[in-house]
Amino acid sequence: MKPRVLVAGMGNDLRQDDGFGIAVIRRFLEEGVPERVLVYESGIAGIGLVQELMDGYEALVIVDAADRDEEPGTVYLLEAEVPELDDLPSRDRQEFLADTHLTVPSKALALARALDILPPRVYILGCQPKDQDLGMSLSEPVERGVVEATKRLRELTTRLAGEPAAS
Repeated sequence: MKPRVLVAGMGNDLRQDDGFGIAVIRRFLEEGVPERVLVYESGIAGIGLVQELMDGYEALVIVDAADRDEEPGTVYLLEAEVPELDDLPSRDRQEFLADTHLTVPSKALALARALDILPPRVYILGCQPKDQDLGMSLSEPVERGVVEATKRLRELTTRLAGEPAAS
């Protein structure tokens, strides 16, 4: 059976808490992935995520560290709203097109939408980082966030993979 849900771990695991997304998907993989869910380690290469989306999915869950001015380790789940590329001001479109790596998830999502390959349901499972300096270990609060996020990811993907296809 073809996977219905793509889970993409994003971030740089050489920059401490920026590796949150990678840590979560690795733990998720170790614990076993629900049927019809594919896990993809994007790292900092958003363009690879766009290429993966070309296979067609019903839902996308991006797991990444993101600063939302919360307490470090705070985990949140958001439904992403992705603007049309044509709705961006001219200068923003030029900057967008100049970045061929698309390291920021929002740019990868905007490109996927422009290419008409963005799944109808897109979620961001994030965590407030504490430290993003060079280093390969997560801070204590973000490490706790990995445990919570892995549980929430399992619940979300199990639900999404089991829902009837949209008609």
